[in-house]
Amino acid sequence: MTVQTVIPKRRFRGKPRGRELDPHLLEALRELLGDERQDATLRRRDLLIEHLHVIQDTRGHLLLADLRALAAYMNLPMAAVYETATFYAHFDVIHDDQLPPPAPAVTIRICDSLTCQLAGAEALKAQLEASVDIEQVRVLRAPCMGRCDTAPVAEVGHYHVLFATQERIESVVQNGHFHPATVDWQRLDGYRHEGGFALLQACHNGEVTVEALMEAMQQANLRGLGGAGFPTFKKWYFVRQEAGPRYCAINADEGEPGTFKDRYYLENSPHQFLEGALVSAWAVEAEALYIYLRDEYPALHGVLREAIGELEAAGLVAPGYIVLRRGAGAYICGEESAMIESLEGKPGKPRHRPPFVAQKGLFDQPTLVNNVETVYWIPMIWQRGAEAFSSQGRQGRVGLRSFSVSGRVKQPGVYLAPAGITLQELIDEYCDGMADGHRLAAYLPGGASGGILPAAKADIPLDFDTLQEHGCFIGSAAVIVLSDQDDLRGVATNLLAFFADESCGQCTPCRVGTEKMLTLLERSEWDAGLMTQLSQVMIDASICGLGQAAPNPVLGLLKDFRGELAAQNVIVKG
Repeated sequence: MTVQTVIPKRRFRGKPRGRELDPHLLEALRELLGDERQDATLRRRDLLIEHLHVIQDTRGHLLLADLRALAAYMNLPMAAVYETATFYAHFDVIHDDQLPPPAPAVTIRICDSLTCQLAGAEALKAQLEASVDIEQVRVLRAPCMGRCDTAPVAEVGHYHVLFATQERIESVVQNGHFHPATVDWQRLDGYRHEGGFALLQACHNGEVTVEALMEAMQQANLRGLGGAGFPTFKKWYFVRQEAGPRYCAINADEGEPGTFKDRYYLENSPHQFLEGALVSAWAVEAEALYIYLRDEYPALHGVLREAIGELEAAGLVAPGYIVLRRGAGAYICGEESAMIESLEGKPGKPRHRPPFVAQKGLFDQPTLVNNVETVYWIPMIWQRGAEAFSSQGRQGRVGLRSFSVSGRVKQPGVYLAPAGITLQELIDEYCDGMADGHRLAAYLPGGASGGILPAAKADIPLDFDTLQEHGCFIGSAAVIVLSDQDDLRGVATNLLAFFADESCGQCTPCRVGTEKMLTLLERSEWDAGLMTQLSQVMIDASICGLGQAAPNPVLGLLKDFRGELAAQNVIVKG
């Protein structure tokens, strides 16, 4: 007897797995983004986030069907498109079983950073939620918007409401003014009238050598002003040692709570920044200059596009040499390798090192990464001489620092002050003293990640390398001032909630550690031993600075604020 084996037919043979592509959506994408069949460059992976922005801006959200169409358009796996879209906070992904927000929907985002919390953001959000029509208006929390000197801050559409109140926000909603406020910035003619772009032209004409420029940066003691403080001339040197092609990338994604200095300089003199960035790119013979600007600065996207257009029209830079890219709401992209991943159209997850980005960065090529403020000073240092910069400073420190000051002071803002100035001097000489009715109790010298110090240590010089022995660092010089009226547990939980929300999730010590620390802070009793042990694990084992620095404010409170915590009914054991 012959036994015949019956092979069942494959149910999906000849058909793609998963949900089928809607051809009408693919055609709609071609109308929106361009026809990729005619221009293959539209399929480049590094354009994925830019394409997502265009779809989001046009439709107000991202349907899964849109993502499937985009995956086909770019010839990418749907998993890669979905992972990228859901990684960033500013993309609203609507799943197949969900309805998109009603149209016309208005989104109000209330900043919940520490400074805005101190200014009443939580109560403001509750007031709005109780008063708005939820069918037409969404009220969401949002991380730091880089306007801490005007707290609390809300964003209605793309319009930022400063010193926000319920009445001001409702007025904006009723008026329908959802576009970014106009920025009054210095145009190219005005900047060139002051001697602008003389350095760049001298570099291109061979009148200034790279070696001479590096020596000037060394004499001026210009360091990375995004947080790490690495000497600028050394960065140039290390990148130049690597074989080309090379790239230059400027990180304008200042997401550290309390930081807004880069926005201040970009709004006032974008061409000074652009000249410094172009000189840096020239110094390392970069193939292209990339600028990664945070999405929370929509007005600045327009400013920089116009400024770059002015440079191209004047023949000062080749068309397309400067590439402006939008972030999408991810604090982690302030870390240089995470920024590079984002520039490549991927989720902004930090890379393991080595190799460092100076060796293998953007598109796997040697890349110079600098902060906005760092390159902003380059034309001025050359024009006025290194000594004009290096002669500044107090208590043996060298140079100038831009402090973003917010919190309980009368006049918050960006202040250019001598390196080595103390907090007390900064408050008295630049901020017109403490706010009425408030007495200095504590301060964060370097934003959320820089730790926290008591009023008794307000006489420490503020600079790189002066705060480490106290468990802190200056970072981007985001100074948040706290008073005797502030709840220290509320401060700590705000900061740890931020880190837990912004962790990229790549490594367990950070992903689990931030959530666990937040849980410990919310308990009625604090277990100092357990908190310290958890902090050490996070510091030792996290991949990048987010997880390594997240415990700093907690360790600071345990070290210097036991008495104040007890007075606020926080019991610390151990």
